[in-house]
Amino acid sequence: MRTLTTATFTTLLVVGLTPLALPATAASAAPAKHGDDFNGDGYRDYAYESFSARGGGGVTVVFGTAAGPGSTQQRLTQASPGVPGADEADDMFGRVRAAADFDGDGYGDLAVAATGEKGSRGAGQGAVTILWGSSSGLSKGTTLPNKNPDSYHAMGSDLATGDFNGDGKQDLAVINGSMTYVYRGPLKRSGTTGAVTKLDKSTPFYASALISGKVNGDKKTDLAIIGDVVTPENLGSDAWFIKGGTNSLTPGKTLHLESKSGNGGSAERGGDGVIADFDKDGYGDIAVGTSLYSKHKGRVSVWYGSSGGPSRSSRLTQSTSGVAGSPENNDSFGASVSAGDVNGDGYADLAVGVPTEAIDGKNNAGGVHVFKGRASGLSGTGSQWFARNTRGVPGPLQADDQFGGLVRLRDTDGDGTADLHVSAAGSLRLLGSPSGITTTGATEYHAAPIDGFLQ
Repeated sequence: MRTLTTATFTTLLVVGLTPLALPATAASAAPAKHGDDFNGDGYRDYAYESFSARGGGGVTVVFGTAAGPGSTQQRLTQASPGVPGADEADDMFGRVRAAADFDGDGYGDLAVAATGEKGSRGAGQGAVTILWGSSSGLSKGTTLPNKNPDSYHAMGSDLATGDFNGDGKQDLAVINGSMTYVYRGPLKRSGTTGAVTKLDKSTPFYASALISGKVNGDKKTDLAIIGDVVTPENLGSDAWFIKGGTNSLTPGKTLHLESKSGNGGSAERGGDGVIADFDKDGYGDIAVGTSLYSKHKGRVSVWYGSSGGPSRSSRLTQSTSGVAGSPENNDSFGASVSAGDVNGDGYADLAVGVPTEAIDGKNNAGGVHVFKGRASGLSGTGSQWFARNTRGVPGPLQADDQFGGLVRLRDTDGDGTADLHVSAAGSLRLLGSPSGITTTGATEYHAAPIDGFLQ
C-alpha cells in the first residue's frame, strides 16, 4: 500500500504560487475518465479555494499522482492571464467548484463560481467561469452566460455536473437566485452552450444545494435540488427530485426533509447530500444531511433508488440502533456527508460529520460516523465512530476543534478502498481497508483543506 506522508501535504502551499511546468501528457480524444483530471495524465487532481492579493479569491490545483495529491501545483485568480473578470474584494472566486470534461477533449475542466461578483445589475450578481484543462493543467477561462442576472442572486451558489440528457456530453446545473438552470453540453470555449433549462418550483422554494447522480438506473443523470420552503404556515426544507431525460428534465417527487428549522446544509460546499448506491441494486440512493433538525441534533434522510426514482426511505440519527453516542442539542449530525466504498465490497458507504458534538466536556470537539452499505441499505449495524480520542487518531481532544466539519471519502492511495478525510484544526486522513476505516497509518496535515476533493 502506498501512503501519503505528512511532508507530502505540507509541501502543497510552500511550492511557488505560479503555474508550474508539467510534463506534456497526451490525452485521448475520448472524454476524460475523471472530470477532475485537469492535465490528462490519468490521475485525479485536487482543487480548492485559496486567497488572492486583493481578496477576490482564487483556486489552487494540486496535481494527482499514483499516491494521491503530489507536490506540483498551480494557482489561478481573476488576475491570471486568460481568466475573465478582475480580482476584486469579496468576489469569492473559487468558493464553489465543480469538475467535468465539458468540451470532451480528454482533459477535465473546472467550473468556478464567483458568487459575490458585481455585474451590470449590481452587487452580488455572481458569475460562473469554466477554466479549461490542458496538458499543463488549467488555463484560459470562459464565462458562462447568465440567464437570470440581478443583484444578490449569487449565480453559482452551488453547482452540479452530469449528463442529464444521456447524449454523452457533460452538462452543468447552476443555482442562480432561487432557481436552478441546467446548461446542456458541450460547453465551448467560445461561450456557446446547448439549450438551457430553468427549474423553478411553483411553491416558495429557494434552491440552496444541488446533488447529481443516476437514481433510476438509466444512462441519464438525475438531479436533486435541496431548498428552503417558506410559507406563512411553515419554514422547512425539501429535496426536489428531477429526472434526467433525452428531450427534457422531468420534475418528480418532493422529498420532505424537515419543517420549522431549515436544512442547515452548506450549499457553498455542496457537502450536505450525495447520490450513491448503498444497497448495490444498480440504482443510486439519495442521502441528505440536515444538521439543524430537532434543535441541531441533526439527522440524515435516505431515499433508495428504483426504476421509478426515489422510493423507500429511512432516517439515520445518533439514536439509530448500533450507532455510537446519543442525539443531543447542537451536535449537528449530518453537517457534512460523503459516500465511498471504504472496505472494497462494492457497496457505497456513508461518512457523516458531527462537528459540534461535545466529548468529555469539550464543547464542539466533533466526530465522524461511518455507515456501511449492504443489501438491506444503510443502518447502524457495524457503523464506526472516530474522534480525537479514538485510539490511533492523531492530535489531542480539544474544544472547538469541530472534527468532522467536512468529510470526504476518496481513494487517495489506489488500493481500491476509500480513505476518510476529515477537517478539524488541520486535516486528517484515515485509511480504508477490507475491514473498513482504520487508524493504522493515520496522517494529520495542515496545508491543504479537504474541500479540494470534489465529490
